[in-house]
Amino acid sequence: MKFITMPAKLIVAFAFILMSSMSFAQQKIGYINSEELILSMPEAKKADAEISAYAKTFQDQLTAMQKEMETKYKAFEKDAKTMSEAMRDVKEKELQDLQGRIQSTQQSAEEKIAAKRQDLLKPITEKADKAIQDVAKEKGYAYILDSSTGSIVYATQSDNIIQDVKNKLGLKDAPAAGTPKRN
Repeated sequence: MKFITMPAKLIVAFAFILMSSMSFAQQKIGYINSEELILSMPEAKKADAEISAYAKTFQDQLTAMQKEMETKYKAFEKDAKTMSEAMRDVKEKELQDLQGRIQSTQQSAEEKIAAKRQDLLKPITEKADKAIQDVAKEKGYAYILDSSTGSIVYATQSDNIIQDVKNKLGLKDAPAAGTPKRN
C-alpha cells in the first residue's frame, strides 16, 4: 500500500511544481548588482572622496591623542619608581582618563562618519532605485532581484497580495506602517 501512495505523492508534487513554474515562467524576471551600479556612479565616487576626507580629520585627531598617550605612558614608566604613591595614582588616573577620551572620540567619530556616509549616499541610492524601477517598468519586468544583497528591489504592484491577505484575515484597512489595526 505504501508503494502505491508514494508514487502518487511524487506525481502530485511534480504536477504542482510544473504548474507553478509554468505560471512563474510567464513573469519576466531580471537581476542587477546594485552595489556595482552605485560604485559606477560619479556621485558615489565624489561622496566616497568626501567621506574619506571627513574620516581623515578624525583619524588625525586620534593619532595625535595616541601619540600624547604614548608620550605620557613612557614618562610615567620612566618616573614611576621615583614617584610617591599619591603622584603615581594621579598619573595613572590621567592615563586612564586619556584612554577613555580616546575611546570616546573613536566611537563618536565612527558614529559621525556613518551618519555622514548615510546622508551622502541616500540621494545616490534613491536615484539608482528610481532608475532600476523605471527600467523594470519600461522593459516589462515583474521582478528585479539584487544579486549583491539577495533581495527583491522591484516587484509589480499587481503581485502584491497584502490586501487579499488582509481580507482573508478579516482585517479592515490596517495602517500601512506601524502596528496593524486589530478588529
